[in-house]
Amino acid sequence: MTPAAMSAPPTIRYDHLYRLSDAHGLFEHAEFTVPRPEHGYCVDDVARGVVVLAREAAPSLRSSAQLDRYLAFVAAAQDSAGRLHNRFGTDHRWTDHAGVEDCWGRALWGWGTVASRVPARTSQALERFESGARQRSEWKRSMAFAALGAAEILRRRPNHPAARALLADAVELIGDVPDEPRWCWPEWRLRYANAALAEVVIAAGALLDRPDWLGRGLRMLHWLLAAETRDGRLSVTPVGGWSAGEPRPGFDQQPIEVAALADACATAYDVTGDPGWRTGVERCLAWFLGTNDVGVPLFDPVSFGGCDGLLPAGRNENQGAESTLSLLGTMQQAARLRIPFAAPLPVAPAGRAGLED
Repeated sequence: MTPAAMSAPPTIRYDHLYRLSDAHGLFEHAEFTVPRPEHGYCVDDVARGVVVLAREAAPSLRSSAQLDRYLAFVAAAQDSAGRLHNRFGTDHRWTDHAGVEDCWGRALWGWGTVASRVPARTSQALERFESGARQRSEWKRSMAFAALGAAEILRRRPNHPAARALLADAVELIGDVPDEPRWCWPEWRLRYANAALAEVVIAAGALLDRPDWLGRGLRMLHWLLAAETRDGRLSVTPVGGWSAGEPRPGFDQQPIEVAALADACATAYDVTGDPGWRTGVERCLAWFLGTNDVGVPLFDPVSFGGCDGLLPAGRNENQGAESTLSLLGTMQQAARLRIPFAAPLPVAPAGRAGLED
């Protein structure tokens, strides 16, 4: 793909997502581009697929049909108390107990996105969301994912009581941040999908009329973007996490971290209009295209899949569901903000390229 061909906002194609899908759901793993059905399905990934397909601005008949399959899969995973199973085997049986971990949060995120953006499925999605929103999780990210669904609902229904309560409770669980510019984060260690925490606090501040929360969320995201930027390019938290004083760059770097950052920066841009947040989305897209610590693209222009991670000397060539959906979600935000596919990236100002090791 030549630079000239990449000068427009990205064209999003779901070829590899369809390849990973069947009549039941979405296979979690692939060997290169070939699905591995023997590893089964998980709600974590199918709910991510719901979010991505529900955000499609011009859905095709095929994408709408696939969304319906994903919705049916996630609905079947919910028990009468609103909790979610996660793992579904090749024998078409759930292999775990229903709970309120990440799969619960991502299911609510998916239902909230559908309720906000897919009019034909609003009633069904709201019913499922409201059932799940009776629960609470002790885990910050599980609550953050659920709260992103609540925020989607509140953008269309600002007085929805269950969504308002869930979003506020998520902010309280995420917690305040230290009054310390070198570690402006509510945890002692960065883990995964970190920017989702900041995005929730930003969204809650804007949607619940809490300027103190909005300011806190923007500070969190500003700090995180700086912490995950080196020499004008993203150098994100590796799979094992990162804390102050540990060496950078770290590997494996995961696409989920970049996708969460793209979503959070896009939300911050929507709320503030500050073009610096649009630059954050540019860097996320560029990470997938090869502006990263290794200089290797994780976007496959043949399959339209996303590679599973950035390694010290290259990339993981497998193209599983999480990585592909992370790529597609980032491309969606870039397309929405009219970011060119090969945009020249501004270099961070001196002193802002990242935290000192």
